[in-house]
Amino acid sequence: MASYELLSDNELIQLLKASDHTAYTEIYHRYFYLILAHAYKKLRDENLAKDVVQDIFANLWFRREHNLPTSNLQGYLYIAARNKIFDLFAHQQVQSKYIDSLNEFLNTHSSVPTDHLVRENQLKAYIEKEIQGLTPKMRKDNLSHKEIAEKLGTSENNVSTQITTALRILRTKLGIIAFFSTFFILL
Repeated sequence: MASYELLSDNELIQLLKASDHTAYTEIYHRYFYLILAHAYKKLRDENLAKDVVQDIFANLWFRREHNLPTSNLQGYLYIAARNKIFDLFAHQQVQSKYIDSLNEFLNTHSSVPTDHLVRENQLKAYIEKEIQGLTPKMRKDNLSHKEIAEKLGTSENNVSTQITTALRILRTKLGIIAFFSTFFILL
């Protein structure tokens, strides 16, 4: 068989329809940079243009048994690139509209953050109330274990044990509140 570089596009299409990998590779090498340059002119983004061209050639292989042109392979690839680019622009417009709509919603519905702030303040007040309900040994604020031990005249190990106990008590009491708060925040 003749070298694949010497074959016409029509012959390569026929071989591609028969799942000839070498024919596909020849088509790829023959047209990749032409279609890439065309896509880049429209998109002005090299990575995006490469993605478009890769999609075109992947579809060429996946659809090799049907939907391939019988002639004018170059025209087929240019039209495929044009259609992919149009699809990309349409997708970007939809994405842009969605983001604009979301921003508008967030700007006009400022009551949602206020509701979260109210719940947060209620939770903080409840936590503070529970901390005040702890014994004085368990409530030393913003001090290191060593400083607490010196103030109370006890060992650092005892302070560590008291803090662990206090945290366990708070977790138990706040566990249900935290669960419901999280549940209502997600609503």
